Amino acid sequence: MDSLTQIVLGAAVGEAVLGRKIGNKAMLYGAIAGTIPDLDTFVSFFTDTVTGLEMHRGFTHSVLFSVLFAPIFAWLVTRYEKYKDFKGWCWLFFLAFVTHPILDAHTTWGTQLFWPLENRLAFKTIFVIDPLYTVPFLVFLILTMFQKKESLKRKKYNRLGLIISSSYLLLTFVLKGAAFYQFKKQLEEQNIAYIEIETKPSPLNTILWTANVETDDAYYIGHYSFFDTQPIRFSKYYKNHILVDDLKDNPKMQRMIAISKGWYTIDSYNGTIYYNDLRFGTLSLDNKANDFVFSYEIKTYGNGDIAFYEKPKNRIQAKKMLAELWERLKGN
Repeated sequence: MDSLTQIVLGAAVGEAVLGRKIGNKAMLYGAIAGTIPDLDTFVSFFTDTVTGLEMHRGFTHSVLFSVLFAPIFAWLVTRYEKYKDFKGWCWLFFLAFVTHPILDAHTTWGTQLFWPLENRLAFKTIFVIDPLYTVPFLVFLILTMFQKKESLKRKKYNRLGLIISSSYLLLTFVLKGAAFYQFKKQLEEQNIAYIEIETKPSPLNTILWTANVETDDAYYIGHYSFFDTQPIRFSKYYKNHILVDDLKDNPKMQRMIAISKGWYTIDSYNGTIYYNDLRFGTLSLDNKANDFVFSYEIKTYGNGDIAFYEKPKNRIQAKKMLAELWERLKGN
């Protein structure tokens, strides 16, 4: 999830643990702890693209990290804070650390919650930025902040924020199930024989959903809004995996395929080969869109090594996407 959301969640968790003891300081430390797992993003500045992608939401987003580092941060804080309850600080840091990856596990990228196990937990029920989750949560946190630490209202507001945000997360599973049913129904009606379906919410909401559908030689991408009145239109993208057939045994290629869980296509433009990660869709909702959110140029070297370089995106594409998103959300 985005940094603001993780700050709000961490602050609310900190408040729930030590708010009655140390007041707004509990929110401050919770907010700081809630952002610490995302420091793994700095790894990308010192490694190649593939390694950076593998390490993102890895160790720092695991239960093990939370267990190991909660007492370390608790010990550091008790060195200078007046409140010396080591156990209380441990719980604050542990819960603020561990709720961060648990929330991230609801997104498409997922987390290695049980690192060092390689499997990522990814429920794909919420986008990385969702105002319906964050805004009510933030409002109740602000209301909590202006209450005295002994006030019953303070506890009530913070609890409401946690309950409403958590309830919304549970609701997203129901919405995902309803969208999945519609996609499956439409595929059957359109006689599209498929191997696997993967559904996820579109940016900023849980009303418009996207499905990636695998067939023998291609992938289909379709969009469904709960306000739709017409059949779902699916766009077809050929796998073109044969274009990198000579690279299939390269370790970096194998790692990249593992990162994208096998959901990828290959394109060739003017002699340049691109690897498209299908999990995050295209930069447009147009049925003929061929610019993917995450696309990587593959460069080969004489020594047999290869490298991936992310294709840059621009603001014009983002603005166009938001406009299309709003129109499509209202139904087809």
